[in-house]
Formats: sequence, structure tokens, C-alpha cells
Amino acid sequence: MVWVTASMTENTRVALTNGRHEWKSDEPLEKEGDDTGPTPYELLLGSLAACTLITLQLYARHKGIALGGVTARYEHEKQDDTDDLGKKKVVDVLTSHVEIAGEFTDAQRERLAQIVSRCPVHKTIENGSRVVDRVEFV
Repeated sequence: MVWVTASMTENTRVALTNGRHEWKSDEPLEKEGDDTGPTPYELLLGSLAACTLITLQLYARHKGIALGGVTARYEHEKQDDTDDLGKKKVVDVLTSHVEIAGEFTDAQRERLAQIVSRCPVHKTIENGSRVVDRVEFV
């Protein structure tokens, strides 16, 4: 199990820890925040990007493939859509742009492209999650 604890500090600033590391999140000025850290959506995109690059690195290392470098840009936007019954809804769309540098065979290129969507965070987002909320008033 992994865990993170979040604590409200000031205005919309949030301190985060997993017991080994500390980081923060905030909202931008235009959303009445102080812009002292990435937004929650930026943290989500960062988690996905980090997981993608780590998964590519571990796969390449396991297969003895030399990566010249890997970068990823993830974007989030909300788009209008319709469900199967034609009812309008808004969906979250995450788009990636991954650049992998190096000399590869066609088969290696094809497999590395597949690995981009195989990281655990990508699978969690794509498959959906169950969120269990427990609220305690102290």
C-alpha cells in the first residue's frame, strides 16, 4: 500500500508527505490561490508522466535497449461528449506526447510505443478507480 498525507497550510496551499518526501500543491492566482506549487491536476499529470518514463526505462533496461533520452508532456482538458444514449456529458481527456531518442529497430519502436500505455498509473486512470471516502470530525 502507498499513502500520502495532505494538510492545509495557508489559503489554498497544501503540504503533502509520504513520510520520506515532502512536496506541496496550490491553486493559481486566477483561482484565488497563491501559486506556490503545482495544481492537483498538474500533480496528477506529473504522476502519469513520471510513471510512463520510469516504466520505459525499466523495460529498456530489462531488454538491453539503450535509450538516448525520454521526455513526456501530458495535457488535461475537459471536453463535451455524449454517452451511449445521446445524453451530453463532460469528459476529462488526458493527452500525452512522448519523445524517445535513440537508435531502434522497427520492432523495438513498436514495443516502446506500446509500453507508454502500460505504466501502472496509466492503467489505474484508464480502468477507473473506486474512491472510498471516510470523514471524521474531530
